[in-house]
This record gives sequence, structure tokens and C-alpha cells, in this order.
Amino acid sequence: MNDVNIRKGLLHDLPRVLELIKELAQYEKALDQVSNTVERMEEDGFGSNPIYGFFVAEKDDEIVGLSLYYYRYSTWKGKRLYLEDIIVTENQRGKGLGKMLFERTMKFSLEENCTGMMWQVLDWNKPAIEFYKRYHSKLDEEWINGHLEASQIEQFFNQK
Repeated sequence: MNDVNIRKGLLHDLPRVLELIKELAQYEKALDQVSNTVERMEEDGFGSNPIYGFFVAEKDDEIVGLSLYYYRYSTWKGKRLYLEDIIVTENQRGKGLGKMLFERTMKFSLEENCTGMMWQVLDWNKPAIEFYKRYHSKLDEEWINGHLEASQIEQFFNQK
């Protein structure tokens, strides 16, 4: 795909990035769960203490894909790159953009001296699972993900 440019994400890309995030949420039937904003993403990614980065796929001067990552630290392995999401807009899926974004992110993990890369995939997302298997990825079924929303944490401490 010579007509696609993969590049580091920039501040002015954020409105389109949030559109892609919402498109993914809609695909996953969870659009009502998206509470992020361009302003929050600006502070979190481009403020005084950036906590994430991203690559975009551009075609005909339009952002049609995204790979968003951040660092995590493993007590066993050290510095790891966590791939939060790869998103390719619906009309561009199946054309190799996900592969280009994934491989650029893999390369970036090596450039950053990470000991590896991690991500999650929904168990019903068979196309994504098959995609990751082509890279001989280890897809772990024994770990259960846990999370608390800020409102739940606040509620817990308000009850004490």
C-alpha cells in the first residue's frame, strides 16, 4: 500500500482519533461507554506528563487508522509496550492497514528498548484473533482482567 503513510500521531490529529475510537466502540456495541474527550486526550497525550502515544495511518490526507499505546512495567519482565487499540475505519478494513500499524508499533517497542508488547483482544473478535495468531502471538486465556471506574473508587472511600 504505497498510498498509505504511517506516522507518529500529532496534537491536531486528536479530533479524528476520537472519531475512530467512537467507531470502534460502536463496532463493539459499547458507544455509550466512551466518555473520553479531545481535551482530556490533549492533556493526557501532549501535556506536561504524556502517558500515551499513537501512530496514524493516512490515506489521501485522511486518517483512516490508529494504533494507540502506552508503557507499562512488569515486575517479571521490565518495560513493556501496551497496545491499547488498533483501529481501522470500516471502509478501509482488509487492506493491510492493521498489519502496517501493528508492525510499526512492534518496531517502536524495540526502538524504545521494551522487553515486549502486550494487548487484549475480545474473545468474540475472531478476525482479530486470527490476525494476531499470524504473528505467533501468545493469546493467554488464564488471566482475568479487573478494573474499577473512578466513580466506584470514590464510592468505596465515601462509605468508609
